[in-house]
Amino acid sequence: MLQRWLQRIRDAAERGSTGQGLAEYALILALIAIVAILALLFLGQAISTVLSTIGATKPFS
Repeated sequence: MLQRWLQRIRDAAERGSTGQGLAEYALILALIAIVAILALLFLGQAISTVLSTIGATKPFS
């Protein structure tokens, strides 16, 4: 009986850490998305200018 009770505690602890890991991955992905959006907002025009210049100087075959 004690072994079953300990096994239930172990199972519950494993399930909790898995959920915690998923939450951490979700937070990391959200942070990466926010940084990418901010980078595009601040550097978008500069990147567009560079790509337009490259496109104008290098004709497509």
